[in-house]
Amino acid sequence: MSAELLPYVGDRLSQARSLSSLSDEALRVRAVTAARDKAPEELWALTLAYLTTDTAGGVRLSPHTLRSYRKGIELLVEHAAAHGWNLLHPGRREPGLYVAALVQLGLKPATVGARVAAASALYRALRWAGATDADPFADVRRPKDRTKGIVKNPPYRADFVGALLAEADPHERALLLLLTHAGLRIAEALAVEWAHVDLERRRLLVAHGKGDKARRVPLSARLREALAAVRPPVPAGRVLPWRAYSTAYSRLQKLALKCGREHEFRGFHAGRKYAGTQLYAATRDFTRVAGFLGHEGVDTTRRYVEVPEDDLDDVVEGFQ
Repeated sequence: MSAELLPYVGDRLSQARSLSSLSDEALRVRAVTAARDKAPEELWALTLAYLTTDTAGGVRLSPHTLRSYRKGIELLVEHAAAHGWNLLHPGRREPGLYVAALVQLGLKPATVGARVAAASALYRALRWAGATDADPFADVRRPKDRTKGIVKNPPYRADFVGALLAEADPHERALLLLLTHAGLRIAEALAVEWAHVDLERRRLLVAHGKGDKARRVPLSARLREALAAVRPPVPAGRVLPWRAYSTAYSRLQKLALKCGREHEFRGFHAGRKYAGTQLYAATRDFTRVAGFLGHEGVDTTRRYVEVPEDDLDDVVEGFQ
């Protein structure tokens, strides 16, 4: 995704403060005007202020989430302008037609869901600003994907991970192993600081996981070796030199291309699933895997673990 879609994160709170500090009437007028003019930049600024100051995620919302919300708001405003919506008082059937239009474009159900989430965030922001009471996407039907995520995007295979590790430079190797051995999300991996790494005790602190939840994960021998290889004489700051999701993506994509296996590269989440699948194979315990991956419940974890089709063969063999 384009870096232009995301404002400078360090200034996010200042931007939010410029709107949040307005009087109730001034904020309402600003929001009403932006909605009337269908001004995507103004509507995004309003949504960003709301997300930053009045949600659980606040200033720690991930860049990936913000990019997705901004893109979704841009698409909604574009659609509203093309179809004569009154954004503050949309017709009762308009949200459903918008979802149908997204499906007609060939978007996957998960992408349609992300666009609807962005639209819902915009309307929460408009209500926060006092511009409307409308909640048009509250009951809108979203398409369901009947194919399990573990089938659509399975874990990476061990030979693919091994091939990338063999060609990776030291920092790329550390990133790969943070994903495939520690099971970190990409935002968590990019945020790891040396203060979070305890090589002697073989532990890593994920200080700000999803939902701002902290957890500790064990470090494998290969990951400890990779971290030691990039550890500066005076460890300080972040472990990895990249801050942007897009930069890390590009590095691993080029690495896969170098190995002649670019067709197998599917982003970061397949690496996290690789870690979860390996741990489940060793423990047969979804609860422990859920804790390792930072999931609140095992239902989410089940979507991350590839269970072998012959997993019950030996058990069934002994039936009396």
